[in-house]
Amino acid sequence: MSVLDEGMVTRSEILVRGMVQGVGFRPFVYNQASRRDLRGSVRNNTTGVLIEVEGKHGDIENFISDLKTKAPPLSTIESVECNHHLEPAHYSDFVILQSANEGQQSVPISADVATCTDCLAELFNPHDRRYQYPFINCTNCGPRFTIIEDIPYDRAQTTMRDFEMCSACRAEYEDPSDRRFHAEPTACAVCGPQLYLLGADGVEVERHFGADAEIIDRVQELLLKGRIIAIKGIGGVHLACDALSSEAVEKLRGRKYREDKPFAMMAASVDMVRQHCFVSDVECQALESERRPIVLLERKPDSIIPPAVAPGVNALGFMLPYTPLHHLILRNLDRPLVMTSGNVCNEPICYDDGEAVKRLQKIADYFLLHDRRIHMRTDDSVVRVHEEREMVVRRSRGYAPLAIKTAFRCGRQVLACGAELKSTFCLTRDNYAFVSHHIGDLENLETLRSFAEGIVHFKRLFHLEPEVVAYDLHPEYLSTKYALSQDDSFTKVAVQHHHAHIASCMADNRIDGEVIGVAMDGLGFGTDGRMWGGEFFVADFAAAERVAHLAYVPMPGGENAIRQPWRMAAVYLQQAFGDQFLELQLPCVNDMERRGWPTLRIMAATGTNSPETSSMGRLFDAVSSILGLRDTVNYEGQAAVELEGIADQHCGEGYEFGLVRGNDGDVADARGVIRRAVADLLDGVSPAIVSARFHLSVARLIVAVAENVRSQRKLNRVVLSGGVFQNLFLVERACAMLRTRGFQVITHSRVPTNDGGISLGQAAVANALIKSGRI
Repeated sequence: MSVLDEGMVTRSEILVRGMVQGVGFRPFVYNQASRRDLRGSVRNNTTGVLIEVEGKHGDIENFISDLKTKAPPLSTIESVECNHHLEPAHYSDFVILQSANEGQQSVPISADVATCTDCLAELFNPHDRRYQYPFINCTNCGPRFTIIEDIPYDRAQTTMRDFEMCSACRAEYEDPSDRRFHAEPTACAVCGPQLYLLGADGVEVERHFGADAEIIDRVQELLLKGRIIAIKGIGGVHLACDALSSEAVEKLRGRKYREDKPFAMMAASVDMVRQHCFVSDVECQALESERRPIVLLERKPDSIIPPAVAPGVNALGFMLPYTPLHHLILRNLDRPLVMTSGNVCNEPICYDDGEAVKRLQKIADYFLLHDRRIHMRTDDSVVRVHEEREMVVRRSRGYAPLAIKTAFRCGRQVLACGAELKSTFCLTRDNYAFVSHHIGDLENLETLRSFAEGIVHFKRLFHLEPEVVAYDLHPEYLSTKYALSQDDSFTKVAVQHHHAHIASCMADNRIDGEVIGVAMDGLGFGTDGRMWGGEFFVADFAAAERVAHLAYVPMPGGENAIRQPWRMAAVYLQQAFGDQFLELQLPCVNDMERRGWPTLRIMAATGTNSPETSSMGRLFDAVSSILGLRDTVNYEGQAAVELEGIADQHCGEGYEFGLVRGNDGDVADARGVIRRAVADLLDGVSPAIVSARFHLSVARLIVAVAENVRSQRKLNRVVLSGGVFQNLFLVERACAMLRTRGFQVITHSRVPTNDGGISLGQAAVANALIKSGRI
């Protein structure tokens, strides 16, 4: 290009798509344009950020290069579309215009972002005007998804419209050189949200009006005295107490009716977390990331965290403060706090002040609330680290509603309704999947209402009008009933549960084509009307051929067999030893006989309330009970979690499943595994070794079936999905064994391997079926 061309004055229109709203992108554009003496404007619109720029052609080219390479850290640019060589409009300066609201809305929405280091420095600076202000934020941090009511992302479209900016905040908001330039949630103690402390009766005790208030000191004092405080955060209310006080933790458990499920904790720093857990570099990065999830960590033997925080497990869930209020409360405390979801057992997290007081008044001694409305309730996210990368266990605050880019493109928009436990929904458009935040278990009206409200909100935010609705085969799931209740204008697609698991992992990893799919979980409705859960497939997005499965066994009592693992132990023992198992000198056998095994035997033999299942999760339950760990469970997956928790990390020997040919592929027979486990126990082998050997037998089964399939079908990619693969002991060993034999192993990362990822898989399958013409 000639010098004359470089200096030619021209005008360009530039559309930037991606995560470019609510992340300081417009101020960044303004400053880049001003630095190069370019004129024009920038505004949000319903597809991204629209820039009109006028100046020397070479400066415009360099400006566009800077957009791509120097964008704000929270932004993600997916495309930069340019229309060059327009006639100059002779603009006099560069300005930020009011957002445009015409056209189809398709802008990614930012997740909520943890408090940045600049805001923290101001929060604890006595000379700053926002000193100790619990709602400090800027363009680089603060609430986003939880306060947005509609797009474009402007203050008037958020719950911050309730607060009119004071002159000082307005000056910062309008100053292009300021960090709060067009920071929509910006506020201060003069004009912004305020804290207030209520007693259990809902009567106000104290209100926070600025740095001189004593409300934070009062809260710290109450926590150290063993009180339970409901604390409103970004996406909902936490129930908090002193994590080192066994009495306070037990009191919280009793009031919340949460007998054993581990509580999450919040610590002031990684150093404090390291007092109680081993923390790798990757785990440290996860803790300190702007997403601030709960990270599941290995507990140190000398940790003084009381067992009541996480009974029966050797992992602790820690997160770091992610709001200014958290930082204020945790500062100067020499201990972590329990920070668990503010809800009654099996209900959604509370997020409205009045609702919180009404529903939690029998749990909390005090309520620390504020008057910034939460529009969309959002739980904390949970992750583990596997093979040096995050494995999302619960995808919610900090992650949702960020779109997941897929390798496939959706011709028609799909609404996928997910499963029942760990519910999420998914909406698709083009090559984007909008997987919702964690909703909870769809087992009551309140959670179903939250599910339905979330769908409406996502459709509005992303301007989606799905034509297809995908759902699970289980006829009693509320998500299935919701899908089938939609009007006849929808194309309705039923997707088998475990096919959705495999498709979810494929979409998560952006792969297609046929794979060896291994889906293991508690249960899912099979195409033969029975409850599956230990499944092997040759699968792609459009089809799943079942090539092997765990042998069917009865579940005497149906759902009672899930809540009472001793029933599954009795079934497996009877199958392995016949009725003579009652003569085995195992502690659990005495309990079974006392509880009425003869009645259960008749139920199982006659099929009375004893649905058949091939579930690997139920086999884990049975072994847990045989080892004397857990005869009844108080939360989903508890028996398997505790079985993993005791497994000897150094054991290298496993048992072996039998594999026989059946009518629908190979059938894995667990009787030999049960016999060997019992023999070991009777010979005095420790439960820790038996647990490890059982885990290794499952890993060896996966390898054996994969090798059989490879020899017949020439497939080499193995996809692992389903709740059983939350078990790191199992997944690490299965992956290592498979790779040793030359397989490529694919596991989850961006969406959960549990039922929280089902909705993405359903959407992928529905899209493939429509494209193939099968629907």
